[in-house]
Amino acid sequence: MCVGIILGFPPDIAAELQQWRASFGDPMADVIPAHITLVTTTPARDWEATTRHVRSIAVRQAPFTVTISGTGSFRPVSPVVFLKVEDGFGECVALHEQLQSGPLERELPFPYHPHVTVAHDVAPENLDEAETVLKDYSATFPVVSMGLYEHDSNGIWQLREEFDFGGDTDEAETDQTAADKAQEGSERG
Repeated sequence: MCVGIILGFPPDIAAELQQWRASFGDPMADVIPAHITLVTTTPARDWEATTRHVRSIAVRQAPFTVTISGTGSFRPVSPVVFLKVEDGFGECVALHEQLQSGPLERELPFPYHPHVTVAHDVAPENLDEAETVLKDYSATFPVVSMGLYEHDSNGIWQLREEFDFGGDTDEAETDQTAADKAQEGSERG
């Protein structure tokens, strides 16, 4: 089983960005909603351990604000044009580092760079167009949760659970208490 963890967008911003992505000819525009990836396709052997891990991090994370503004590209390494994450960049990096540990720990082929893909695997002129047309684009919104997705047998990402930041369940509080006690124990010993 492979999992991924993302920050979703408010519906109006997500819809607008999906329309832009489709306009650049990206075949995944209708399948992949606008998002910021925190953990990319990662094998997970133990679903319960993975869920506990993600929940324990969500409980400790306060909601924060993201501003996406201006374009960038991973060319020539990868045919991707993206919107830059300005406000919230550090929070995304910190979440990624925490999440990419324990049951989700693995070596990544590239350093993590929070972004919002707006064109991928399209003709070079479409990548150029995306980079130019959206260079002045900007949106700001609150981020209050992260989604844990599973890559199903049909190759489609399915949301398995949405974790609110700050925790809102007794189970989340129990996980946090256990994590705090474990941390205290490791600091003492």
